[in-house]
Amino acid sequence: MSDSLLDTSILIRYLRKTPGYLDLMHQLDLAGELHISAMTRLEIVRGMREHERPETFSLFDSLQTVPVTGKIADLAGELVRSWRARGANLGDADAIIAATAIHHRLALVTTNARHFPMPELVVFQADEEGALTSRA
Repeated sequence: MSDSLLDTSILIRYLRKTPGYLDLMHQLDLAGELHISAMTRLEIVRGMREHERPETFSLFDSLQTVPVTGKIADLAGELVRSWRARGANLGDADAIIAATAIHHRLALVTTNARHFPMPELVVFQADEEGALTSRA
């Protein structure tokens, strides 16, 4: 595996100390650089409890946050438009996360592979124990 973009669901499970997710993060860190979208950071912070602040921001400091640029926003908008034309609704947050991964050629690691149907996107699905499988 190469450099990865971690979806919000991965960070939530890691921060909640879900069994297997500490090992998953260690495995991913050994395989390449770990990134998050600025959108993921927003999603985590908006749901964070005050007592979770130190651990959350410590985790953020260990990851590379990728900003949402104009090119990423444009690509996200195109993804939403093209999938809507196919009858599928993509959420804005998922579209921005997907566009970030596509634009920077990062593998997306998520617990919700069905939210990211784009064939041009390399997706790894983590299960309840943190084991990874590649999307077929």
